[in-house]
Amino acid sequence: MHEPTPQTLNITPTSATALAEAILTSHGVPPDRSDLIATALTLADFHGVDTHGINRLPGYIARQQAGMAHTYGMGMVSVRNSNHYGMGATYVLRAIEQGFACFAYTNASRAMPPWGGAEALLGTSPFAVGVPGGGEGDFVLDMSPCSIPEGYALDAQGRPTTDPVAALEGGVVLPIGGPKGSGLAIMMDVFAGVMSGSAFAGGVHDQYKEMGRPQGVGHWFLVFRPDVFLDGGVEEFRERTGTLLRTVRGVKKAEGFERICVSGEMEAEAEEKRRREGIPFTKAEVDALHYLGLQSGVQIKMEEVSK
Repeated sequence: MHEPTPQTLNITPTSATALAEAILTSHGVPPDRSDLIATALTLADFHGVDTHGINRLPGYIARQQAGMAHTYGMGMVSVRNSNHYGMGATYVLRAIEQGFACFAYTNASRAMPPWGGAEALLGTSPFAVGVPGGGEGDFVLDMSPCSIPEGYALDAQGRPTTDPVAALEGGVVLPIGGPKGSGLAIMMDVFAGVMSGSAFAGGVHDQYKEMGRPQGVGHWFLVFRPDVFLDGGVEEFRERTGTLLRTVRGVKKAEGFERICVSGEMEAEAEEKRRREGIPFTKAEVDALHYLGLQSGVQIKMEEVSK
């Protein structure tokens, strides 16, 4: 999430989405798909997941230039030979809007070793899970099985480091939670890579370093009715979920904590704030997007929120 700086501009959501949609359409993306993609990218910005928002458009365009639930109660989809799938919560939230629960898995290019290894093989492979809630809000978990604090990265020589530069320049990040994070990353590769017929076991290509090659990413989605085992239907499920979330928030707080949050709560608050106050972009990001727009024959400019 961007921390405000003198070079941060708060852009109106409508102008940011309009620019993204126009750029995508100008590069041959059908209008209905452009709208879907632009909305998904803006949603990531709303939630404070700035690394997966509209600022990814230049990379997406560079890659381009380089080369059943309502009826049956459950739908499972596998996608092969795809690319970066953005913010995983995007798909989960769309399912929740329709009253469904959702699992969204993807694999990714090699970035970390299996637990005990010293060379990158597994992807960070983020995944998202969510269910509709009641008055206490929805539950949406969107996470990656890797991190960078002390004990979570090695440099090029296989030595522990907390320096992200050392981890990126020939080093690796380690699985969060040791063998548990490693197991989660392998699970993502099984469901999203092996099962889909896509690349796996370190075979996914890097989206930035290998722009001329298909990434070969795989995804796996499961969407289903969350109330199939309950006599009271979806309303009973929402009520029970609300009780769970309310109980979690009501637990006695540890020293130093002012509140207890559930997964998805902080993102929902960030979305509400950014819809009201605008989406923060660095000036460099705004300039890059406007330049891409000009190159694409798009005259739309993103607008700052009125002070």
